[in-house]
Amino acid sequence: MSRRNKSKKRLIQPDPVHNSKLISMLTVRILKNGKKGLAYKIVYQSLDMIYKKTSKNPLEILERAIRNATPLVEVKSRRIGGSTYQVPMEVRAYRGTNLALRWITRFANVRSGKTMAFKLANEIIDASNENGNTIRKKEETHRMAEANKAFAHYRY
Repeated sequence: MSRRNKSKKRLIQPDPVHNSKLISMLTVRILKNGKKGLAYKIVYQSLDMIYKKTSKNPLEILERAIRNATPLVEVKSRRIGGSTYQVPMEVRAYRGTNLALRWITRFANVRSGKTMAFKLANEIIDASNENGNTIRKKEETHRMAEANKAFAHYRY
């Protein structure tokens, strides 16, 4: 057990254009080398591409994509008596949102395409339509938790 203080959760400032905390969270996940202006530009370009492709509100599509990609359960390693078990645990809302955003940016990055904005837009559209690598990762996480349901009594 750590004797250090728990770190305080920082307040998230909403982004300047859409006044959305989700967009600022997504921007932080895309951020590289402290270039937040470039990260915001990528996110806004991808939102414009989403609007052009779907002709719907890009914020609603982003919210639906994150809702579809958020896992409900995950497995955590727990060491008991010399052996390690994968124990299924429920995911709290904030962690679920963070996992969904992390997966969306990771799979957008490895996707094929010219620009990061194009790849991110396609990944968000796929996640909102419940297909793509992000949704596959969520289902894989759920399958792992289902397979290890026998160790659920080891929760802490």
